[in-house]
Amino acid sequence: MIWRFLARRTAMLLVTVLVAGLAVHGALFIAPGDPATLLIGGGKPPNPQLLAEIHRQYHLDEPFLQSYARWLGGLLHGDAGESLAYRDSVTHLLGQRAGNTLFLIAYAAVLIIVPGVALGTLAALRGGAGDTAVTIVTTALMAVPTFVMSVLLIWWLSVQWAWFPAYGAGAGLTGRLEHLTLPALALAAAWIAYVAQVTRSAVRGELASEHVQTARSRGIPERVVVRKHVLRNASGPIFSVSGVAVAGLIAGCAVVEQAFGVNGVGALLVQSAAKQDMAVVQTLALVTVVVFVAVNTLVDVVGAALDHRVSLEGAA
Repeated sequence: MIWRFLARRTAMLLVTVLVAGLAVHGALFIAPGDPATLLIGGGKPPNPQLLAEIHRQYHLDEPFLQSYARWLGGLLHGDAGESLAYRDSVTHLLGQRAGNTLFLIAYAAVLIIVPGVALGTLAALRGGAGDTAVTIVTTALMAVPTFVMSVLLIWWLSVQWAWFPAYGAGAGLTGRLEHLTLPALALAAAWIAYVAQVTRSAVRGELASEHVQTARSRGIPERVVVRKHVLRNASGPIFSVSGVAVAGLIAGCAVVEQAFGVNGVGALLVQSAAKQDMAVVQTLALVTVVVFVAVNTLVDVVGAALDHRVSLEGAA
């Protein structure tokens, strides 16, 4: 069953990559403006001969389908093309910035999963005022957009209190942790609330289940009931929502990296899109799609393994 599921997901991924690449390439192809002007600069009208030479060198004069086929063929051979804006290969640009983005996503993932699961479990087990407080706080966090949270954190923890730097990615482990704390918090805030809410619902549902009531009636200690019967059976949906949250961080990185001046893949995507740097935008868009689908596939497989009530046939 798992092999059929993986085969279907692989086929879906290939189709998604083709469609996404075609859509991005088409959007950039019909966008107004001429990317070749990036290489010329200045306020004077560009020389037509120079423009024609740039078009020829970077294949900007090719028809749409020919241009798309050439770019896609290059990717299959490991050549993502050359950036117009940065005068460098796309692969090298991506490699220079991937470390910051991966560190930011990993940091935010820890901030999402640990507090989110802990708060949701606490709210479900304790109930009362604790449950109400967690519900109010998480609902408020879910309503705040990422860019607004970024501005609030910069104003509060960087400008007012000067606890954390508001710009850059830092160097070394300590420097990165210090510089990326605010970006990670801004990226994780809404997802912490989401994970906490789902965890709360999953744990509360298990607490009311028949097998938990039976375990309690047999005199099993409450901590054992919670650990072996409640949390173990609630782990499936908790893991699934945590995986979706981590996958969602990929899209949110662009906003956060721009806000905090982090030299990462998301910021590169935004800057390249503004400059109509087709090679960079297309490649980063496809990388994002592939990573997102791969993470969701992994989440479905592990979620089905943790919770046998979930079928891979339905997940596909």
